Amino acid sequence: MTGDRKTDRRTRITVLVALAANLVIAGAKALGGVIAGSPALLSEAAHSVADSMNEVFLLAALRRSHRPADRRHPFGYGKERFFWSLLAAVGIFVMGGCFSFFQGVEALRNGTEESFGGYVAGMIVLGVALLAEGASLLRALYQLRRQGGRAGLRDPALRTVVAEDGTAVLGVCLALSGMALHMATGQVVWEASASLAIGALLVYVAYRLGCEARDQLIGEAADPRASDRIEAVLRAQPEIDSVEALFTMKTGVDTALVAARVDLVPGLDSEEVEEVAVRIKRTIVRTVPEADQVFLDVTDRPAEEARESPAATGERGGA
Repeated sequence: MTGDRKTDRRTRITVLVALAANLVIAGAKALGGVIAGSPALLSEAAHSVADSMNEVFLLAALRRSHRPADRRHPFGYGKERFFWSLLAAVGIFVMGGCFSFFQGVEALRNGTEESFGGYVAGMIVLGVALLAEGASLLRALYQLRRQGGRAGLRDPALRTVVAEDGTAVLGVCLALSGMALHMATGQVVWEASASLAIGALLVYVAYRLGCEARDQLIGEAADPRASDRIEAVLRAQPEIDSVEALFTMKTGVDTALVAARVDLVPGLDSEEVEEVAVRIKRTIVRTVPEADQVFLDVTDRPAEEARESPAATGERGGA
């Protein structure tokens, strides 16, 4: 748990760095977009506002997910991370993607008034934004590497920050390209296309983040490697004749519920069954630390019948 707290402190710093950068950049982009009359720059301003709101969501997730379990939520509040990450995905879609599409369509329909000085100021703003967003992305990638690369993406807060910062850097590059081509050719279609491309990028990122949060909220299984280790532990126990069913579900970033239905060898009395169950649970927790809730159900039903019911928490002889 101490390691989790340290990791969360690092994640909180990463989110705060991204929030500070996005607040400053959003104001600068909005001002530059109004002065230059640039749809691409205004789309990027909306993107930064959406990112800022999402970082507030992620900070709430980091704080609320560590509340201790209570009677109403006996498995804790670890899934708060997934809920707030889903809200962040919705924010990217609505505040970023939809507004960018709107700006692009409006530019194609009505055009924009060209202002060379304003566009130069806008491109300077985007250049500064690129440096700030790049620094925030480097901070997020540094933490991701410290947490084991792809394994660090299990944390929805860190995953969202990496996705937001990566998208922001790419979005700024698109906006710069659109503004430069508009200035060079006098054709607003280039900048409108950049705005539409930014919108498409944000919608795609929001869709991917939303799908991952949805899967985790509705009860995603633990990592297959962890499930394999748990099953190996169960099958290695001399008192277990067969493993009829094994179910896992993530209850947080680094926690999971484990429910197993096992058939014990004959001849064990009730006290021996209880001792065996306690020992097996402790062995599972030592082998797979994220398995913080382990339920065993002792049964002699056929395997196919046992698999029909995923709720293996003590129907008969449960321990």
